[in-house]
Amino acid sequence: MLFRSKRFSSRPDDDIAIDISEEFGIRKLHFGHDDTQSAMRISDPLELVLAYSRCVFGALLFVPVPSTMLLIGLGGGSIAKWAHAKLPETQITCVELHPQVIAVARSMFGLPDDDERLAVIAGDGAAHLVGMDEASCDFIVMDAYSATGIAPPLATTEFFAACRDRLSDNGVLAVNLWGSDKRFQQYCERLSGVFDGHLVLLPARQKGNVIAFAFRKGQGEPRWDELSRRATELEAAHGLEFGEFVSDLARLNPHNDRKLFI
Repeated sequence: MLFRSKRFSSRPDDDIAIDISEEFGIRKLHFGHDDTQSAMRISDPLELVLAYSRCVFGALLFVPVPSTMLLIGLGGGSIAKWAHAKLPETQITCVELHPQVIAVARSMFGLPDDDERLAVIAGDGAAHLVGMDEASCDFIVMDAYSATGIAPPLATTEFFAACRDRLSDNGVLAVNLWGSDKRFQQYCERLSGVFDGHLVLLPARQKGNVIAFAFRKGQGEPRWDELSRRATELEAAHGLEFGEFVSDLARLNPHNDRKLFI
């Protein structure tokens, strides 16, 4: 069955149209056009159906499991939901601009209620981040998209610098980008400049998403064999395709046959 809902909120000042479709056991969230913002397998709500959402956790190849995680942009809540279930030592805060998106994530995509490890806040992600203490977060995920693309205030040099300053010493910022975006290279250059070149790009194998990982401190020159060993451990623990992530790192990053340069 395939269906498309009407707008969830019809307030005159509402600036986002939320549509839901369902086909072949997959429920999808759309923001006013055909691009899929989030997807959930109804028979397995925790599965990260979209490849980019799995790639976000490729950060674990380089840094320990985070104690604190900030997610800017919620969508259907797949990333927050998976982290809440699979990373029990992680405290998760999600900031979503549109309250109606939070309502849909909870009513139709199985996002759990707030508890001692999960806080979902309706508000401006940039303002929330600026109000945080410096060096207070291990993992920041920027996944705030509208129907027209990445939210411009969340892709500026100033915003990336604010993220850097609020990361702990071993922290990492993950930014969901579109490889086909005409500003893709510009975004990467901004991130590289703010983070002193400590940038790694992980392309998703589904559509054109690329996850940019920007590290507060240099990661040295990790060897491929070390990354592969780490990937084997992570696959056993979490079930995601970390081995493929290691292979895909060679596509967009400086490297030789022995190591990756970060």
